[in-house]
Amino acid sequence: MRKTEAIAGPLLIGAVFLAISCLGAASLLSQSFDRGAYRFRQMASELGVDPVQPLGRPAADGQRPNADARSVPRIQGAPWRGGEAAKVVIVEWSDFQCPFCTRVNGTLRQVEAAYGDRVALVFKHLPLPMHPGAPAAHAAAEAAHGQGQFWAMHDKIFANPHDVETATLVGYAEEIGLDMERFRRDWVSDSVRARIRADAEEAKALGVTGTPSFFVNGRFLSGAQPIGSFKRLIDEELSATR
Repeated sequence: MRKTEAIAGPLLIGAVFLAISCLGAASLLSQSFDRGAYRFRQMASELGVDPVQPLGRPAADGQRPNADARSVPRIQGAPWRGGEAAKVVIVEWSDFQCPFCTRVNGTLRQVEAAYGDRVALVFKHLPLPMHPGAPAAHAAAEAAHGQGQFWAMHDKIFANPHDVETATLVGYAEEIGLDMERFRRDWVSDSVRARIRADAEEAKALGVTGTPSFFVNGRFLSGAQPIGSFKRLIDEELSATR
């Protein structure tokens, strides 16, 4: 046997084994993607969300909110925290599984500590399609809102946004003392789905394309901004109302 033939034999066998391994890994990966896609479609369907069309897609003209202009988001019935007569109202579109939303929560706490009742925070739902667990989490939070416990549920979900399984969310509802029969009913209700869908549609109409997105007295601020960015707008608004 020539030397080249002696080398070619083991190389050919190794290539065959490598191809078989790759096919097996690809099959497992495909199955994993299929399961994930099915779970997302199932959750999206439960909330009446189109799983193909991203929520918060910009308006037809492709324009994002103008930072120099003012928009007037609807806040009636939305979760509210802060002074009833606050001079500055911050409206936030958020996603419970968005890492940037998780990050900015600490900044918002700093804002609340610094300004007290002069500032109020309003929460709006925008579960994004790349976060398959978000729709169930938002529905749970909105169901808790119906019993006056939105912020308690909000804080628990954001403390561990990777775990939004049914058992976990039900456990949160029990921990914050919700009427469990009502919670389970509201969690899957048409009214809760409609509320989340309305927030997402409003975001689209305003040109909001991602989370977190803020309107500070109607002035747009995008992303997990540092506290200085919030303070600049808040201070300008407070000065204008003196």
